Amino acid sequence: MIKSPVRLTAAMLAAGLIGVGGPVAYGALADGTSAERAVGAAYLETSLLFGTAMPGGGEPVSDEQFHAFVDEVVTPQFPAGLTVQDGYGQYRDSHGVIERERSFELTLLYPAGEHNVNDPKIEQIREEYKNRFAQESVARIDDRTAVDF
Repeated sequence: MIKSPVRLTAAMLAAGLIGVGGPVAYGALADGTSAERAVGAAYLETSLLFGTAMPGGGEPVSDEQFHAFVDEVVTPQFPAGLTVQDGYGQYRDSHGVIERERSFELTLLYPAGEHNVNDPKIEQIREEYKNRFAQESVARIDDRTAVDF
């Protein structure tokens, strides 16, 4: 039981800070700083994860095929730049089987205000890859960030 006004004030202040702490933690960057105080402009970072295993055990998507896909489909939509990294991952397919495969991670950075323009382009890229290489899905991850070039 809190008996003194000082303890009551301290308890109320602590409760208020805990309530305010939730949204601040959500908006924090990896180094613990707030996105509002970070250097750079408000950007969105979209990562797309492309698997390479072919259904039925065919030859996986090759480096050459993937890079041609990036040149033909992605670069015309995002000519300002992008990053591709090699990866290895696993997922459970629609039949419940754990699939392990080599993958590619494509990262796009664009101003947050361009989301409505870029969202359909990103969805077109995902659909084209699934159709071209008979994939069940292309994972998409979107994060808010601050970027300075």
